[in-house]
Amino acid sequence: MTSPRLDVLAIGNAIVDVIADATDEFLEEQDLDKGSMRLIDEAEAERLYGLMGPGKEVSGGSAGNTAAGLAALDVKTGFIGQVADDQLGKIYKHDIEAAGVEFVVAPSPNVGVATARCLILVTPDAQRTMNTFLGAAQKLPPQAIDEAVIADAGILYLEGYLWDPPGAIEAMSKAIDFARNAGRKVAFTLSDTFCVDRHRDDFKALIDDGRIDILFANEEEIKALAGDSDFDDAVDNVAPKVPLLVVTRSEKGAIAVEDGHRARVGAQPIEQLVDTTGAGDLFAAGFLAGIAKDRDLETCLRLGAIAAAEVIQHYGARPEQDLRVLASKALSA
Repeated sequence: MTSPRLDVLAIGNAIVDVIADATDEFLEEQDLDKGSMRLIDEAEAERLYGLMGPGKEVSGGSAGNTAAGLAALDVKTGFIGQVADDQLGKIYKHDIEAAGVEFVVAPSPNVGVATARCLILVTPDAQRTMNTFLGAAQKLPPQAIDEAVIADAGILYLEGYLWDPPGAIEAMSKAIDFARNAGRKVAFTLSDTFCVDRHRDDFKALIDDGRIDILFANEEEIKALAGDSDFDDAVDNVAPKVPLLVVTRSEKGAIAVEDGHRARVGAQPIEQLVDTTGAGDLFAAGFLAGIAKDRDLETCLRLGAIAAAEVIQHYGARPEQDLRVLASKALSA
């Protein structure tokens, strides 16, 4: 097998995040479930945007955030996601390429809808409530999945959020087939408990059919997938079905289970919790960077914890400090 040109190729929703402070009272007034993600249409996106306070616009999307984190850790990374040929689409393309990520699919003038955006309301406890208009992101066509590009990446990384639109499901399934045919690894993140609730049967089928090599989840997502309210029981249920299971637990750290071996890491100390947006995405970036560099499970978990700790100390889901320096200092300590 030839060595891949890219270490990781991520596929996901190309979304511009609009982040603003909000009160618990505002969430109640808008009947929003704190800490959740909901899908909205363009009209609701415009309405809610009009009610939000001053916001910060940054390129986001779960897999895109992970790709940016990987690039920041000197991992050769590409990203596949659809944007429209509009202002936000140009912003997204510029931002992700400036982060060092190869942007595979060009902005399209023919998708018929605007570039996706996620309106993120951050409450004083640093919880983020996400309101997502998928727009052009859900128009990712199956023909955008090039077999040669997929085969030329060591790890294919997919986000569960992209399982909502039917066309994107076909594109994701096609990508998985190409990766497995090329002997590459497939990593998948469950993304959100509501996402698991919507697609539990499909996600379980992917796992049961042996199409996933690395599964990422947080504590609530793994319990939702397993249908078990006890964390340890949920892990014991899912771990034997996937070669490598990685589960984050916020301030309780994270675990990884591979071939019966269980590794653990505590959360990295932080000075101030500001915004949890992207914590899981950057954890996945750190962990996959370790995998790409052939590090052991404990080191991979520590890299994930370092990347996650950096991103939760500021607004936005893209790293602001040099992750290579943070990782080097922590791993040599």
